[in-house]
Amino acid sequence: MAARISSWPRGLPSGRVNVQIITHVILLGLGFVYLYPFLWVLASSFKAPGEFFRSGPSLIPQALRIDNYAYAWRYGHFDRYFFNTVVVTVAATGLVVLIASMAGYVLSKTSFPGRRLVLGGMVLLMFLPGGYTIIPLFELVQSLGLLNSLAGIVVVQVAGALIFNTLLFMGYFATIGKEIEEAATVDGANLPTTYWQIMLPLAKPMVATVGLFQFMANWNSFWIPLVFTLGNPDLRTLAVGMYAFVGENSTGWTYVCAGAVMSILPIMAVFFFLQRYFIEAVAGAIKA
Repeated sequence: MAARISSWPRGLPSGRVNVQIITHVILLGLGFVYLYPFLWVLASSFKAPGEFFRSGPSLIPQALRIDNYAYAWRYGHFDRYFFNTVVVTVAATGLVVLIASMAGYVLSKTSFPGRRLVLGGMVLLMFLPGGYTIIPLFELVQSLGLLNSLAGIVVVQVAGALIFNTLLFMGYFATIGKEIEEAATVDGANLPTTYWQIMLPLAKPMVATVGLFQFMANWNSFWIPLVFTLGNPDLRTLAVGMYAFVGENSTGWTYVCAGAVMSILPIMAVFFFLQRYFIEAVAGAIKA
């Protein structure tokens, strides 16, 4: 403890040191309370069915039951759900970043008749509740022949995220000085070349921001995959598959916990590995 205190700046008032200690203790306690539900689910995923009800809030299983994960993975079809979720998430996130960045660049750097009307319509549509559009979207996807397919889910996910993210890119590109584009034009670069080789690399903070937020949103999406895969359960994503798995195993809660952990861990791993880029992206977006 003495070594710990000696590492603090010299001359720091003892009252301030006590406040720092109390603050850290409170924050650690709040952090544990916040993490406890996940830790409990993680511990319960290794418990036997009988132990699940006997142990109560205990975080230490008596014996590690790895077969809970094997049961959920095989009989809960989580292998199929995991593949579907990865395909939908990666495809939708990539398309949103690409299309929104191109649209945002054009709207911020070009002028055309009806531009204000387009922007006003985008803002208006952004506040339209999603429940009002689900039936027209369903009929549109059905008419395109994409119903009960992963492509249909991707199309709807991308369409629902374009307006807000386009406005984000538009605001970011508007902060970049015109002299950069003028220099590119003097060097003979046209609009697509300027976008790909100059503007998009300069927008890395916004690309990271939109990409990370959209990745998490697509991974955790429930409503759209549920509606557009009702006719083919094999196309369920993890969120929808987890909901169905709970209904099929209402008494086998250890299997349900194992399925929940498998659904949560990938997105947690992505965040922990990319948290530095996540913070830098958000800070860059705010600074912009």
